[in-house]
Amino acid sequence: MKKKIILLINCLAVFLLGYAQQTVNTASSPVLDSIAETKPDESVTKHTIKIDGKLINYTATAGTMILKNEKGESVALFGFIAYTKEGETDLAKRPVTFAYNGGPGSSSMWLHMGALGPRRVVINDANLTPAPPYVVQDNEYSLLDVTDLVMVDPVGTGLSRPIGKAIGKDFWGVDQDIKSVSQFITQYVTQYDRWNSPKYLLGESYGTPRTAGIVDYLQGNVSMQVNGVILVSSCLDYNLDSHEDISNVVYLPTYAAIAFYYNKIPNRPADLETFLKEVRTYAGNEYAAALFKGDRLSESEKLQEMAKLAAYTGLNKDYLDKANLRVSPSQFRQELLREDRQMIGRYDARFKGIIPDLLAENAEDDPQSSQISPAFVSSFMNYFYGDLKVNKTHVYNVNAYHTEGFSWEWKHAKNDQESEAMDTRVDLKEAMSKNPNLKILVFNGYYDLATPFFATEYTFDHLGLDKKIQNNITMKYFPAGHMMYVNPGSLKAFKENAAAFILSMSK
Repeated sequence: MKKKIILLINCLAVFLLGYAQQTVNTASSPVLDSIAETKPDESVTKHTIKIDGKLINYTATAGTMILKNEKGESVALFGFIAYTKEGETDLAKRPVTFAYNGGPGSSSMWLHMGALGPRRVVINDANLTPAPPYVVQDNEYSLLDVTDLVMVDPVGTGLSRPIGKAIGKDFWGVDQDIKSVSQFITQYVTQYDRWNSPKYLLGESYGTPRTAGIVDYLQGNVSMQVNGVILVSSCLDYNLDSHEDISNVVYLPTYAAIAFYYNKIPNRPADLETFLKEVRTYAGNEYAAALFKGDRLSESEKLQEMAKLAAYTGLNKDYLDKANLRVSPSQFRQELLREDRQMIGRYDARFKGIIPDLLAENAEDDPQSSQISPAFVSSFMNYFYGDLKVNKTHVYNVNAYHTEGFSWEWKHAKNDQESEAMDTRVDLKEAMSKNPNLKILVFNGYYDLATPFFATEYTFDHLGLDKKIQNNITMKYFPAGHMMYVNPGSLKAFKENAAAFILSMSK
């Protein structure tokens, strides 16, 4: 049982943003701090930014809203940061996008300061970002020119806290989280008159299964349809990591992409995408068949597969023989550059770090996380309390991992209750079937070892959708990792694709 749960955590896109995100060690705070006197508190400031050559005046609202349950009881102070463009007189023509990260247990700081917000932190992409002072600049790739933005912090993160009779476990679970974030969205559109605005959801990592649940919850319980969904580094079905052979198959193309990046491919082809088409075909056919045979695989067949795997992964045949053709992500991260005494990142394999123990089998650290997290945290805190003028007595939790009693309930009402692996494919299928106009845009990083792109493709190929709506799903790929937007070229493409998606359905 323990082993199975550990395997499942491999897919967590944000035990993940330990994803650079989740393992950040911030000071813990009690469940209720000085802000939690059951009173909402907001800081409203005015700003200007130039995006695509156009000057935009906007209002930033940072604070909390009282979240009420079905009985009208106050159960949480729910934290958010909203950016709204000034001068928009007809809100029916102005989209609003609700965005959040994953974890579960991460605040929205990463998307906020990395991709979406009007200010972003500048990091040394794929390398160590030096110690402060850090550089924060206007984000010319913010989505604020095409949509208002609401950065959402689930309970336990940001300024969000349980109040009244509520406690953390009322929010810390698959269904509890879907429900509370959905209730916040409902209350927000009511309070700020956005019921008739085009609405979008953008979730990253664990935020993607959350989104699948929310879009279905809003339709089924509130009669609220969203216009579109953007899934960044998606992982809807956590069962993939609980099955060893399928897990190996879906990770292989990512191994190949990383080996390609580090010039570990013999006779390296010129084009990455053409190469990956070849690897996908091999992984889904010959490699999958070889693993399926198990102990029935002959020695000659094993030698043949070892040769092909070596050519695709950059690992030597002797290592693949000892691994019995099956290499876990943490083993791959430790082994690929072992001779150079370096390990590669989980969330973005372009990041490298020193191996502290050359004899270790598995990589225990994530260079991406350790190299960019200080810049993100310091820059955000300075911006939050400085530019946004939030009261400094209010404690912003980057994550919930140091909150007393934090643990996650993985049961999902729409899954087999015997299963320990959450799967919100059923939620997304139901939402898309009930609303055939619903469009999905999926962003994938080629060098992401937390939510591999071939696993995402497998998941969406097995939604069981009616053929009439299969084309409602669009996949986009980036030469970066889980947080593809830390790469300047990918950030630009992120903005272009997201903006085109939103504009196409908001006319």
